[in-house]
Amino acid sequence: MSANSFGSRFRITSFGESHGVALGAIVEGCPAGVTFDMSLITSELARRRPGQNGIVSGRNEEDAPEVLSGVFEGKTLGTPIAVIVRNKDARSEDYKEIAFSPRAGHADDLWRSKFGHSDHRGGGRSSGRETVARVIGGAIAQMVLREAAPSLRVFAFASQIGPVKLDDAEVLEVEKRLVGREIAVDQFSSRFPHVVKNAEIEEMLLKAKAEGRSYGGEVQVFIANSPMGLGQPVFHKLKSDLAAAFMSVGATAGVELGDGREVMEAEGSEFHRQTDQRQYGGIRGGISTGEPILLRVFFKPTATVLDVAKKGRHDPCIVIRAIPVLESMAWMVMADHLLWARQDRI
Repeated sequence: MSANSFGSRFRITSFGESHGVALGAIVEGCPAGVTFDMSLITSELARRRPGQNGIVSGRNEEDAPEVLSGVFEGKTLGTPIAVIVRNKDARSEDYKEIAFSPRAGHADDLWRSKFGHSDHRGGGRSSGRETVARVIGGAIAQMVLREAAPSLRVFAFASQIGPVKLDDAEVLEVEKRLVGREIAVDQFSSRFPHVVKNAEIEEMLLKAKAEGRSYGGEVQVFIANSPMGLGQPVFHKLKSDLAAAFMSVGATAGVELGDGREVMEAEGSEFHRQTDQRQYGGIRGGISTGEPILLRVFFKPTATVLDVAKKGRHDPCIVIRAIPVLESMAWMVMADHLLWARQDRI
């Protein structure tokens, strides 16, 4: 199987299966001399891990990272950085049936048809557990950007889960409060930053989990203080690399930049003379403008439902644990393009 690597100048290779010995990432292109923050990798993995609360998967993994190479005396060496996380709470017997009976909504049958031989335990490499590697890569990208673009920040939050959603004014308020450090998305169990609606979602997902039902949702990704001039103007536009990064995450169904679908109904002379520029989402001509980068990512409902869901340990909504993964993918794209931009002119 090929295509397990992502990025150009800052590049991650993801490896491992859901019920294998370990999963991990090899990061290439991280410059030498970057301060290596092990606690950042640990905390980011903790945000993604299952078993956090009653509305996510009950699989209880420590997700403790082990650094194998690329770091010495607290600094990166400029050589490949290898980090692994060992699997300790796999229950492979839960997946015996799908070896011969593919699950609806999953790609079990397609994997077997394409490769002829696949690991059915926990979905193998197609499992959401593969995102461990992405979070490791995102944490290392953050370390690079702390030094290369210290004011840059990435936020993601749920703006809709099932039928419950934030209106446009509420989304703007959340963005403002996140940038102002007045709230943190992780203080809400569903990462839906609204006290009343978060409680409503929690009740809805607990009921869904008990009944074997699931929901999809929408995530807002907000990148603040991006440097101007990131992105290549033909292939590898910043918007196309961000979209590719997000669409590579399991269960994603679509990505919108700025005003997204609404631009179809706009009249050009009005659309292009708006003063706040949010309609472009912070990117024009494939290149960052220096304004906030705004994207929306859409997720379909979790595919494991009804009796299969009730027997196993599954998320009734993947959005909650996907949020730190989307943030990680954004951090990696931004690090990749910042390093790339340094080669654009002398």
